[in-house]
Amino acid sequence: QVQLAESGGGLVQAGGSLRLSCAASGDIFGINVMGWYRQAPGKQRELVAVITSGGTTNYADSVKGRFTVSRDNAKNTVYLQMNSLKPEDTASYYCNMKRVTGLTTMSNYWGQGTQVTVSS
Repeated sequence: QVQLAESGGGLVQAGGSLRLSCAASGDIFGINVMGWYRQAPGKQRELVAVITSGGTTNYADSVKGRFTVSRDNAKNTVYLQMNSLKPEDTASYYCNMKRVTGLTTMSNYWGQGTQVTVSS
């Protein structure tokens, strides 16, 4: 089993920045995709950004140029640097880690979520 511990959420004014962190512990062998999703009230959970073990990244169009996902393999941690925050970025942000082989997700783990609120 894998445990994910998130930190870094909070309240910020529009235009401000926050940095989310997610540290993994437990049976982390083979975890090769790390990332962040978010869910706003009344909406479905959506991809924000992911990063593979090789460093390939993918971002939602709505955050491109503002958010940066990174990982520290030695610390088993994934980060999300969020700049130029907008009120529409307000959501619960969830850390996600997977073992992916080819096109198959072998295992999938979620954090508890951390709230990000951006005031206008």
